Amino acid sequence: MSSTKPCCTPGREPGGSAAHTIAAPVAAPAPAPASRVARQLTGLPGGRFLMGTDDRQGYPEDGEGPVRAVELSPFRIAPTTVTNAAFATFVKATGHRTEAETFGFSYVFDGFLPDRLAAASPQVAAVPWWRAVAGASWRAPEGPGSSVTTRQNHPVVHVSWNDAQAYCAWSGTRLPTEAEWEYAARGGLEQARYPWGDELAPGGRYACNIWRGVFPTVNTAADGHRGTAPVTAFRPNGFGLYNTVGNVWEWCADWFSPDFHRTGPRHDPSGPPDGTARAMRGGSHMCHASYCNRYRVAARSSNTPDSSAGNIGFRVAADAVA
Repeated sequence: MSSTKPCCTPGREPGGSAAHTIAAPVAAPAPAPASRVARQLTGLPGGRFLMGTDDRQGYPEDGEGPVRAVELSPFRIAPTTVTNAAFATFVKATGHRTEAETFGFSYVFDGFLPDRLAAASPQVAAVPWWRAVAGASWRAPEGPGSSVTTRQNHPVVHVSWNDAQAYCAWSGTRLPTEAEWEYAARGGLEQARYPWGDELAPGGRYACNIWRGVFPTVNTAADGHRGTAPVTAFRPNGFGLYNTVGNVWEWCADWFSPDFHRTGPRHDPSGPPDGTARAMRGGSHMCHASYCNRYRVAARSSNTPDSSAGNIGFRVAADAVA
């Protein structure tokens, strides 16, 4: 098992053992009438901004740079990632079955598992802190015996890019492009490392939900959260968006490429025309500077569209209202 960024999120591979069979295509649900989701989006003016980074803390091999001027049309974006409660509403209305549920497993950090379940769940060879847990899904984030009952306002996880697309089709929204996501995540700051500035903990104040301690053995949860945090935890950025770094990786609309953007469009870019993996942004509660300093606004990662894990979610966007 491997992925383009296995340290961040492991991905599914075709073939192999029975645990890795290919799921049937996900059917798009009927759209919801007069979507309440779309009405709650935040309008942003767009315009010119500097995308990417040449930061010495970055990963050039991910295609974070070069810094380039990008022009965006006005658009709308959700102030938070989609919650468990919102996803449950979608599932109740449509009967949608996620790919994790269809595959019969999803990836969970082994530190969240009881010993018995960890022992019964195969490790990901390259990153043994990830395990393929039978029965793990958005309803049971740590597998059998877990639930989201007390996490209704936490981000939904164990959702694939295809699942996110199905939610968008129902709610009258879409996934943001990488350019839209980065513009929104920056909150109006130009070339800052984080949505709030260049210091990770300004004035000693924790500003995001990431791994605190020694990865992967010790998580002090000093920021108040050992796993996911409520979607409105911490202060919003200058555009009123919450948790654009840390907490969960967020699917974007684009196919991932480390170099397409070097010569690609500069007006409303939407990534390459095809690929094998979809872009993800923002990092997660499992990111740590020792191995995955990707909780910066310019950082990037990717995974196959059918992959899911306990640290992948999404937020939605839409075109500006005419």
